Amino acid sequence: MPVVAHIRKKNVISYNGEPCLVVDHAIRTPPNMRSFCQMTLRNIRTGKVTPLRVNVGESYDILSTDVRKLEYSYADGDAFTFMDPETFEEVSLSKEVLGDALNYLVPSQSYDVLFVESKPLTVNLGASVTMKVTDAPEGIRGDTSGNVQKSVTVETGMTVRVPLFIKTGDIIKVSTEDGNYLGRA
Repeated sequence: MPVVAHIRKKNVISYNGEPCLVVDHAIRTPPNMRSFCQMTLRNIRTGKVTPLRVNVGESYDILSTDVRKLEYSYADGDAFTFMDPETFEEVSLSKEVLGDALNYLVPSQSYDVLFVESKPLTVNLGASVTMKVTDAPEGIRGDTSGNVQKSVTVETGMTVRVPLFIKTGDIIKVSTEDGNYLGRA
């Protein structure tokens, strides 16, 4: 097992039996004290961020990771199936693993899937996704003073607040961080 000094940012390590991404890593040597390592870890499964201060001599397992571009195919109950466009291999992820990413999964679009120890663990979404508006109520005339918005439904079933001029069938960009409208695509 490698010692803490060999761990770098963006490595995935095993901490308390969970795969954690190293977000920040710094070795500090204060005067009249022993060196220590200050790390910030993000649990890949839960998203929980943990600050960690350990001795430089401690060691953790660095897990092997692989990111593959897979195409979202279909949902079957609680299993969501992705397909590799080159090998046609299918990979299923559960609803619990995907979490909030479910709102942004559009069929036939490609996504980066993170594999840890050759097991699919999570989907890395981009900063924004493009989605088609499936249901948009008409804007009410006279409601144009200020930044007036309405709620529309996109193809994944999620509701998004958009300006009044957006109609059913329009393609919009939605932020994956907070679900806000970013503009037309």
